[in-house]
This record gives sequence, structure tokens and C-alpha cells, in this order.
Amino acid sequence: MRAAAYLRVSSTSQVDGHSLDAQDRLFRELCKSRGWEPVRVYREEGKSAHVEAIARRPLFKQLLEDASKHDFDVVVVHTLDRWSRNLKITLESLTILGKHNVGLVSITENIDYSRPEGMLFTQMLGAFAQYYSEALGNHVSKGLSQRAHEGKHTGGIPFGYESCWITGEKGEKICHCENEHPGGVHVHASEGAAVLKMFERYASGITTLGQLATWLNEQGFRTRNMHSFPDADGNLISGPRLFTTASIRGILHNPFYAGKVTYKEKLLPGAHQALVSQDVFDLVQANLKKNSGRSETLNPSPQRQYLLKGLIRCAYCGMPMWAQTYKNGRTYYREHKNSRGHAICPSAGSSISCHVADEQIGKAIEAIELDTTWFDEVLAIISLKDEVEKVKKERLEVQEKLRRMTRVYVDGLFPDEEYHRQKRLLEMELESLVVPQASAVEEAGKLLRELPKLWAKANLEEKRKLLLSVLDGVYMDAKKTRSIVSIKPKPPFIPVFKVAVLRESPTIQLYQQTSQFSESANGRVSGGGGGGLNSPSRRRLPECTTGLVSSFISPG
Repeated sequence: MRAAAYLRVSSTSQVDGHSLDAQDRLFRELCKSRGWEPVRVYREEGKSAHVEAIARRPLFKQLLEDASKHDFDVVVVHTLDRWSRNLKITLESLTILGKHNVGLVSITENIDYSRPEGMLFTQMLGAFAQYYSEALGNHVSKGLSQRAHEGKHTGGIPFGYESCWITGEKGEKICHCENEHPGGVHVHASEGAAVLKMFERYASGITTLGQLATWLNEQGFRTRNMHSFPDADGNLISGPRLFTTASIRGILHNPFYAGKVTYKEKLLPGAHQALVSQDVFDLVQANLKKNSGRSETLNPSPQRQYLLKGLIRCAYCGMPMWAQTYKNGRTYYREHKNSRGHAICPSAGSSISCHVADEQIGKAIEAIELDTTWFDEVLAIISLKDEVEKVKKERLEVQEKLRRMTRVYVDGLFPDEEYHRQKRLLEMELESLVVPQASAVEEAGKLLRELPKLWAKANLEEKRKLLLSVLDGVYMDAKKTRSIVSIKPKPPFIPVFKVAVLRESPTIQLYQQTSQFSESANGRVSGGGGGGLNSPSRRRLPECTTGLVSSFISPG
């Protein structure tokens, strides 16, 4: 039977008895005692088992995908809480395992779902979970349908309205209106007036979505955001945000403002007070349709290609810049001032010619070099040099055992079946004797060493793919210096870039997590950790340590 192990700790400071290495050892001992073949180990460190989404545990998700491909027959965990502490995830994951006849074994609790009765149990759990989910969905659907036919809102209350009910200290519902309004909602005094003005201005054709977003933000209004979105540094944040062209478009498209409610793509009469007349709403829809021309850059098979599209970001706010071709044929990367939902950017509306930015990143790529000692330097940076040496020593010992055992077998002193069993075990031990992070860094370094040669021979699309494989972001100051000031490598490449040297001296730094941007009175971007450009012609890539532009080197 082929066995896979799922090893997890929620933090690096957990006791040794629950460490990844200890879990791995117990897994291999179990496989040896039962005659199972350990084929795969999934090591997930620093991931909580309380999460409510499988996608937030990447290796756990990968394990379930591999189970659906029948890559193994049983999954072994140290304890069930290593697997999941969330009932929803437990039921979902056991459903997947049961569907594909993959067993689950817990070493500590002595629970074995790898036998036929265990398989049946996991399939039963999955059936119950599916039944519960479908039954709950039917009840919810009935409730929403009834609310819609009564003319009541079936989702969040749109901007411009507010509920007649509030939640008390003990969780009870309290009506704060003298009498509940029809539909349970009423027009918000200031927001309602703003929405009405937005519809009237857009219906007249004298304004754009971006101008409406700017106007709302300047009036102090904010969205009723209830979802989490990544900020410039990739951190999920929620709460009120600035209005954007997208949020304004959503408001103007919403028939709720014309006194309708929507349920399953059907429009039903609403019980609430309409903010705009049907004529005004229809005119706005006509204008939206007329103004909804799409740039070819949004086409699934675009004719235009941009080297840094999806990579280039504003060095002031960290948000993506847009790639755009104007009617005269010139191409630009542009900071779109009216599409920002997190802050007002000092570089709002700035742009830079695509060929200028592309040429700068090209020169930086062509200038990259790695010294012969780069790997040792990287291992020292990531504190893995001792561990790598230890693993090398252990590998040599296992290889020597394998060599000696082969010699004995050739001399006819070792039974065939036992030799092949021992040989397989030693080969599996060799496969496990690796330092994953060091291996990933080594592969990254090999690619980085070849990158200038590959770049010289590549066309535009191939160069773009090379950049996407190495970088997560390219930060551009399109306001002052009009140059690339920082690059953000993908995680495996970060320590390699730290030891890389440049044959020339481009004014580019390595990006790190940032705080906030600021601008001094003389127009220079300021902050801690920055420095002037007085470097030799061959130098290491410096790191920015505090802000975005606030710590970048300015061109000399």
C-alpha cells in the first residue's frame, strides 16, 4: 500500500515532540511496521488548522488534489488536529478521500480509516455533509425567494440606504425608526442625496465614472466594503474603502435605486422607496452601454503586448499601473488615479513611456552576475549552511551503505527479495535527505545565472515569461525620477538577488515589506533607510528597508 504523510505545525516554536521531523520519523516507523511504501511527504509549517478554506493551506490543498489522482492509497497524520480543527474542512476533506478510496490513519489516536469499514465511514461522512449542505441551501433559497417576492432586499443594503433595524447589546433587533419603513429600509439622508446627484450627472452626459468616484471621495464618503481585499503588500484588509470606477459602475447598474429587487436574474417590484425614476435609470444604463468600449488589452487574445504588464507598480502607493496604447500608437504605463480604493496616490495620473521602462529593466537583467561562491553566501544568509553540510554527510553515509550492500549482493551473500527491499528503503532515504529551501534556492540561482543569456535571445513574449518566473513586481517612480527604483523577486529568488552583483550600476534596489510613503517639501521622496548613488561600476543590489519610494535610491 502506498502511503503519504501530512505533517504540519502552526508555528516554528512548537515542542520537539510535534516538530515536522518527529512527525516524519513516526510516519516512516509506521510504514515499516505495516509494510507500506512511503511515497510522498507533505510538510506544511506555520499554517493554522482553524482556517475555514482549504485554499489557505496550499500543501493541504495539493494533497487532496493528488488523492483525486490516486497518487497514494492512505494518508498518515500524527494526530487528527494536525489534519484539521475546522468541522467544515474536516467533512470536505474526508469526502474527497472517501470518494477516491483513500484512507486516513492517525498515529496517536490509533484511528484507521484505511480498512474497508473505515473507507465506508468516510464515504458516509461525505454523504451526510452533502445532504446537510444541500438541505441548508434549499432552506436559504426558499427564504431569499420569499423576501424577494415581498419586495425586500436579499443581500447587503446598498449605499444610499440604511436599515430600520439595529442590533442591541444583547444581540436583539431594535427598530430605531418611529415606524418601520416598507421593505425594512429607508433613504440615508446624506448618502441618498449623493446617489441621486450621481445618477442625474451621469444621465446628463457631463461626467465620467472616474470623476464621480473622485467627487464622492472628496465629499468624505466611503464604500460599505464587507470583503477582504489584498493591499499593495498583499495583506488582506477589510472595511470602508475609497470609491473607484468599478464601485461607481456597480451603483449605477443597480436597479434597487429605481425601486426594484433582483433575485436569480429576475427583477421584482421593491417595497422600498425608489431614489431615481425609471426614466433616469434607463438613461443612465444607455450611457453606460455607450461608454463601455473595451480596450484591446482586455481581449483574451490581445494583439498588443506589454513587457511589464501585470508586474509594473507605482513606487508611491504600490498599486498596479495600467498598460495602454494611445491613438497615436504610443504605449505607456500609467498610474490610474481614479481606480484606487485604498489611498490617494501622490503620483496620481503620472505615466511613463513603455519603451523607457522596458529598456531600464532590460539593462538591469543583462547586468546580473553571480560569483562562483554565490551558493555558499546564500546558504549563510538563510542560515542553512550547517544543515546542508549535515545532510550532505548523511547522504554520503547512506550511499556508502548502498554501495556495500550491493557488493555483498553481487557476491551472492544477500537474498534477492531482502536486497531489493533494503535497496528501496535506502533509495527512499536518499530522496528524503534534502533541504527543500536550499534546493529551491540552488535552482533559482542556476536560472538567474542563465537569465542574461536567455534574455538576449528572447522575443518580447518570451522576455515577459522570464520576468514573470523571476519577479513579483517592478516598482516605477513615474512622477519624479521617471525610472524603475525597485524590483520584488519571487521568494526563492530573494536570497540569490541579495548576493548578485551588477556589471553596471542601475539605480534599482530590492523591494522589502514597506510602511508608508511620504514626500518632503522640496519634492524629493523621503523616509528612513535611503541613500545617495555613489556606488562603483560593479556592486551588489541594495535593499530598501522602510518605505516604497521613501527609501529608494534616486538617479544620479
